[in-house]
Amino acid sequence: MKKHFLVLVAGIAISVVGFAQSGVEGRWKTIDDETGKMKSIVEISVVNGKLTGKIVELKPGEDPNKLCTACTDYRKGKKLVGMEIISGLTKDGEEWNGDDGIMDPENGKMYDCTLWVEDGKLQVRGYIGFFFRTQTWVRP
Repeated sequence: MKKHFLVLVAGIAISVVGFAQSGVEGRWKTIDDETGKMKSIVEISVVNGKLTGKIVELKPGEDPNKLCTACTDYRKGKKLVGMEIISGLTKDGEEWNGDDGIMDPENGKMYDCTLWVEDGKLQVRGYIGFFFRTQTWVRP
């Protein structure tokens, strides 16, 4: 009887962990849509109903003290590690959306943004007007 109970508890725990990993929250490996190579690890969380994401790690071999030289706002000259690049997104069904919701630290520009999970991968779409670009991020 004890073994059956432990198997049941383990099954529930695995299901809960799997369900928790199906949302947008957590760590994501950013993949450059042009090169297909890893750029960073971003940690996404929900704070007061708004989605936020910050860089927690850069690709191997990159200087962890690298600064955002292209940023034009309060982030200019700040370290990339720890920098918030996603902010203010709100949930709309299965997607998270926001105007000026994501910043590209390579060029310092802000983009309207939509995020959603598809087949266990995070789809990150940045918009300027009608033009958009989508990156696929994966769990590390």
